[in-house]
Amino acid sequence: MLDYGSEIYNWVKVLHIISVITWMAGLFYLPRLYVYHAMEGAGTPTSETFKVMERRLLKGIMNPSIIVVFITGLLLMFPTWATAGWMHTKLLLVLLMAGMHGAYAKWRKDFLNDTNSRGHKFYRWMNEVPTVLLLAIIPLVIFKWF
Repeated sequence: MLDYGSEIYNWVKVLHIISVITWMAGLFYLPRLYVYHAMEGAGTPTSETFKVMERRLLKGIMNPSIIVVFITGLLLMFPTWATAGWMHTKLLLVLLMAGMHGAYAKWRKDFLNDTNSRGHKFYRWMNEVPTVLLLAIIPLVIFKWF
């Protein structure tokens, strides 16, 4: 168990914050790529370039980041889990964020197989979901209202 204020606890927190930032960067950028990809015809050279960019972003940055986010997040939350209602709410919102990650991964496969049936406006809206979740999570972490 990690003790608050210990050097190890602080390093775990540093790693958690860095991995959250890299994960969020991917969650913001991947659906933006989908917006532009949805405006391209299947099989075009530009579409094929988007496929490479999307794969590298998801598998090279987002997937490793989400793993580190959850490992470090679990280590950090144990000292307050039983007594902190804000932590339960935060965890629920983070699980919703992870659900978006899963949806983005599924949609990447649709583009990869040239079976995407959604338009660019759909992806513009889906691009906003992580922002809304983040706007709810950050105040919970800072203010710990309940």
